[in-house]
Amino acid sequence: MTMQNKERFTYQEVLQRVSSFLEKKGHSTFAAEWLMRERLDWTKTDVIKHYREEMPEHRYLQFQKDLNEFLQGKPMQQIVGHEWFYDRKFKVTKDTLIPRPETEEWLDRVLRMLPKKPLKMLDIGTGTGVLAITHKLERPEDKVTATDISKEALTVAEKNAKQLGADITFKQGDLFEPVADQTFDVILCNPPYIGEDELNVMDQSVIDHEPKSALFAEDNGLAIYYKISYTIPKYLNPNAQIFLEIGYKQGEKVAEIFQKALPQASIEIWKDFSGLDRVIAIFCE
Repeated sequence: MTMQNKERFTYQEVLQRVSSFLEKKGHSTFAAEWLMRERLDWTKTDVIKHYREEMPEHRYLQFQKDLNEFLQGKPMQQIVGHEWFYDRKFKVTKDTLIPRPETEEWLDRVLRMLPKKPLKMLDIGTGTGVLAITHKLERPEDKVTATDISKEALTVAEKNAKQLGADITFKQGDLFEPVADQTFDVILCNPPYIGEDELNVMDQSVIDHEPKSALFAEDNGLAIYYKISYTIPKYLNPNAQIFLEIGYKQGEKVAEIFQKALPQASIEIWKDFSGLDRVIAIFCE
């Protein structure tokens, strides 16, 4: 979309025109204000305060560029370079998954139920670092380690940790390889769990712009769970707790995989706010 700015527009006029255009194209009008707010680091109140002010040309040109990228299918979070998680701003790039509200919901539940004593926590496949960093900032007494096979993702996670002031040990490698000599009280993981058969129900922008290695897994999305289950017992302290994000059709199968690996454990399937399977919660004895 292009808009001539010869006569100059106020912020309100720009938002109204863009929202109308997006609606006609079948897009959510929410994108217009979100892109403006996040690019300018404004709150909703800031937008209202500036409504009647003329939008400077440099901001207008940037907004037009952002809007055109959005119309080409690029996720809004990658356009502005960040996403919010647990009320904190996290850097995102093409090398990391964009954090989702469903993940934020289950992590909040975990944080509220963990025992009030210092714990050792491991985040496998940390990506942007949202699980590890949020855990550390909410529970500073815990010792937190995060791993990822992707060097690029770890670079993003380390930048987020530094920016947010979270003291975390980051290690590169596949699953437990970087922590082979350690045991933990809590293990969190949001692994790749999408099967190739789900491509037809996925948003095209996710397929085109987010790292496929963090999205897709073989064996109908179950390959990583099998791999984790084979080795996880030797990394657990007594009474350890494990929380794994899963696909919406995987609850029963993933629960079965870990029940075989940890026969004495109690296993629960947690649903998200949409009523879909979202987490396997494992409580060891």
